[in-house]
Amino acid sequence: MFSIGEFARHGRVSVRMLRHYDAIGLLRPARVDPASGYRFYEAAQLGTLNRVIALKDLGFTLEQVRRILGEPVDASELYGMLRLRRAELEARMEADAARLARVEARLRMIESEGHMPAADVQIKPLPPVRVAELTATAASYEPGDIGPVIQPLYPELDRRLTRAGVTVTGPGIAYYEDSPDGAIIVHACLPVAVPPGEAHDFAVVDLPGIASAATIVHRGSMDEIVTTGQILARWIDAHGHRAVAYARELYLDCPSGSPERWVTELQTPIEPVTG
Repeated sequence: MFSIGEFARHGRVSVRMLRHYDAIGLLRPARVDPASGYRFYEAAQLGTLNRVIALKDLGFTLEQVRRILGEPVDASELYGMLRLRRAELEARMEADAARLARVEARLRMIESEGHMPAADVQIKPLPPVRVAELTATAASYEPGDIGPVIQPLYPELDRRLTRAGVTVTGPGIAYYEDSPDGAIIVHACLPVAVPPGEAHDFAVVDLPGIASAATIVHRGSMDEIVTTGQILARWIDAHGHRAVAYARELYLDCPSGSPERWVTELQTPIEPVTG
């Protein structure tokens, strides 16, 4: 048997924690000396301690830990529960990291107000282009709502085009429309050279040309696209134009796994302000 100090060292926990677990009935000593009151633990109890610490570190309350340990759950079932909880925490961490990136982008915009460079803005016509597309609906135009909706559409569209033997002829395009219910219809597109109207599990449409578009190149993650979009919006307003639709996004270079190296052109249809 181990003394409480020895057991704490082997379990990499504090003596105070073991005393607390004993007090609440979560992990009782194997034996308590009736004369001295000293607690003693068996080596087999390290397994229980490992379960308690793992469950607690994954966000379960001590009361939840007590209920879980009190149920007839074997090691494989417990391991499955821990893996599921770990996946939930990882997803939450990814969402929190994306949210933090968006906050940091907004802070940079606030810091740079009044001196945003706009030298790279160009006005140019956009030719019509035939595309294959998949669509989905996002709750809003915020990057946090758009990203999870649009990202899986492109690999899925690419798989369907490959299955159909259709060759992609240019960089990807995204465009957006308002939905009647206030949501955003997301169009993920890849240029193709096949006739529209054929039976496919994707749509083939002709995007009309745009007579005049204000364009700017964004370099980096789409989580920070708002900054570049606002530079473009300020330029459009300052030069006597107004936007008449959502900006298209032309994905010029999107190396896999390196969103910080992406190159995207924002293309906002404009017309002169009159009156």
